[in-house]
Amino acid sequence: MTLNATTSHTVGPYYHIGLTWLNREDLTVTATLGERVAISGQVVDGNGDVVNDAMLEVWQANAAGKYAHPEDEQDKALDPNFEGFGRVPVDAEGRFRFTTVKPGSVPGLKGTTQAPHLVVLVFARGLVKHLLTRIYFDGEALNGDDPLLACVPAERRGTLIAQADAAGVYQWNVILQGTDKETVFFDY
Repeated sequence: MTLNATTSHTVGPYYHIGLTWLNREDLTVTATLGERVAISGQVVDGNGDVVNDAMLEVWQANAAGKYAHPEDEQDKALDPNFEGFGRVPVDAEGRFRFTTVKPGSVPGLKGTTQAPHLVVLVFARGLVKHLLTRIYFDGEALNGDDPLLACVPAERRGTLIAQADAAGVYQWNVILQGTDKETVFFDY
């Protein structure tokens, strides 16, 4: 018996057909507990060219640091008005913006504590599989002790940390490849 390799398939642009009904740029509702934050940015490739068909999928804990998932058995309050999930398309200029709550800290491996963060999956044409990254918040006291952030070389950590602008909107960009400013992506 002979096995022949098949061609690779990319995650886009056809993902729009089956996934856009899940788009949700505001992860909150009026009754959601916690500090509301807006995160805005742009998706570009390594040349700085706009990626105008990307989509970001956001997963996170609530303001108390509990995930709306049955495997999260922490003794923390579950907010019935917060799912911790959103799907955000970019516009023609590769820009995105979404509103959520600032998550609480969550446990890490071996008794460590992870700084408040959002898990982000990036989908776009040309990607054979989606990319996994995180958004941390500038000035967060627990950033210095976050075990995953500590694994990232100091000169690259800035690609994971959103900076608040004068209006209080956190700015965070996705740079796909090709420069020393490329966003840090994780294997899973």
